[in-house]
Amino acid sequence: MCNHNTSRRTFLRNSIGLAAASFAHPQSLTAGQVLDRIKANVGIPWRAQTVDNLIAGTADTPVKGIATTMMATLDVVQRAAAAGKNMVITHESTFFSHQDRVDQFQQDATYKYKLDFLNQNNMAVLHFHDHWHGRKPADGIAFGMRQALGWEKYLDAQNPRALNFPNVPLARLAKELESKLQIRTMRVIGDPKLVVKRAMASWGNCSLMPGVPFISPADVDLLIIGETHEWELVEYVQDMITSGQKKALIVLGHIVSEQAGMKYCADWLKGFINEVPIEFIAAAEPFWRPDKPAR
Repeated sequence: MCNHNTSRRTFLRNSIGLAAASFAHPQSLTAGQVLDRIKANVGIPWRAQTVDNLIAGTADTPVKGIATTMMATLDVVQRAAAAGKNMVITHESTFFSHQDRVDQFQQDATYKYKLDFLNQNNMAVLHFHDHWHGRKPADGIAFGMRQALGWEKYLDAQNPRALNFPNVPLARLAKELESKLQIRTMRVIGDPKLVVKRAMASWGNCSLMPGVPFISPADVDLLIIGETHEWELVEYVQDMITSGQKKALIVLGHIVSEQAGMKYCADWLKGFINEVPIEFIAAAEPFWRPDKPAR
């Protein structure tokens, strides 16, 4: 005769055991699923033409941990692997061009070394550039940079690139940027005593156009950028100053000018990914000065 109480106890024990096993070994998260969640949360439709793709690994790559970074340099991916993060979400390219084109690198020793490292460590790399800048309600890079600098209060509500300062001398503003972003090689053009009331920020690369329209308005004193061609926008700003206009340009360096935006990206991802640990890994500033050696 069947003992129903014993059967029920056995069923409960088995159910609890299965639940515990499921908790201890959660269903694996894949790189493709991470990308799908990003698409669902970024706030804009995914573009048909974009650099935002998996550059290494496949959609089926199991994800053990996620690292966000400004640039997936070899140093960054090595540190990510050492920290148990086998998916890297990078704002800039992995393979030396914005489009991550590698045809010309097929026999290149540096490219092959990096690719071999990624493959041997079963790593996935996602280029996350276009849609992070296009994110709604705010550009993820610009939001993170303002947050890191404590400049939210200066934001012009009508123009997300514009910042309205309370009559700050250029030298003091430059020193604040250098200190808060821990920059070694920032460069400044303009009178250190210039009073900055209004600035435009173009984080990352800024070419001649739209650099000229950004700095040309009479009420704009300063343009803050990551990098540019020195024979184009830099020359233009020099000529503006020589012609008598009260203007200034701060060139931060590309990595440091967007880095905080990818630190913010790690926090953003935690809002909809909780199966694996997520952390920000800073890319090193590539340049150093004789009086400020590389750390």
